[in-house]
Amino acid sequence: MSGDASGFVRVAAVGDVPDPGRTLVEVDGDVVALFHVDGRFYAIDDVCTHDGGPLVDGELTDFKIACPRHGAKFDIRTGAALTMPAVRATRSHEVKLDAGGVWVRLRRSAGSDGPSAHATGPVAGPGESAAPAPAATAAGATDRPSFPASAAPTGAASAATSGALSEDAVREMLKGVVDPELFVNVVDLGLIYGVTLSPSADAAGKQHVAVDMTMTSPACPAGPQLIADAKRTVGTHPEVAAVEVRIVMDPPWTPDRMTDAARDQLGIF
Repeated sequence: MSGDASGFVRVAAVGDVPDPGRTLVEVDGDVVALFHVDGRFYAIDDVCTHDGGPLVDGELTDFKIACPRHGAKFDIRTGAALTMPAVRATRSHEVKLDAGGVWVRLRRSAGSDGPSAHATGPVAGPGESAAPAPAATAAGATDRPSFPASAAPTGAASAATSGALSEDAVREMLKGVVDPELFVNVVDLGLIYGVTLSPSADAAGKQHVAVDMTMTSPACPAGPQLIADAKRTVGTHPEVAAVEVRIVMDPPWTPDRMTDAARDQLGIF
């Protein structure tokens, strides 16, 4: 692809991409998803920041592209993550139209993070460059939405450690295990597939607890922490001899497994 002195690279002819439509292009060695919606062109990295999957083959609705793997939605104008399980923006890039071609210039960093972040400024149109990505904070991190304090362990979760051991009690304790990126507990996220109690072979009168837990993606970076926190939290109950956390990926997790409380907390309606 040809480039100009300002760093823009010609990636397609205007007529190459239907409206609405999308295609993959290469810009300076990076794979970029190019979108054509309502007469305007937009470009973002073809990367879901939740698990690194591609975006271009997902469902395109207005200015939103949904990751085909787990349903995370991104704003094609800014790259902002609109719904979990994605919480970080993917990069958006500058676009201009010139001489019948579509030109893209890469940005170095992504815009605003968080599932409630939306585009607020002007977007690129024919013959225009895209609006700058939202500015980073003084600390160098982009703006993130604030989540309610209800993400912290609840009183019921703490009380469950002192009551009689049961499957329901274990689930209440697990509400004290919070995803470090989404700030929602693993029960409300729908990550707990099952809890099994059985008499311990090594400690008379105590129970072996097996927890079937999934992750929002096979490569979830928070997985080791969630497993460790689940073992530690359930293991505090006096009737528990040992805790086993079994990772289950079938059926795969989808956002519809979340409770209404989790949806409200994340701003998903």
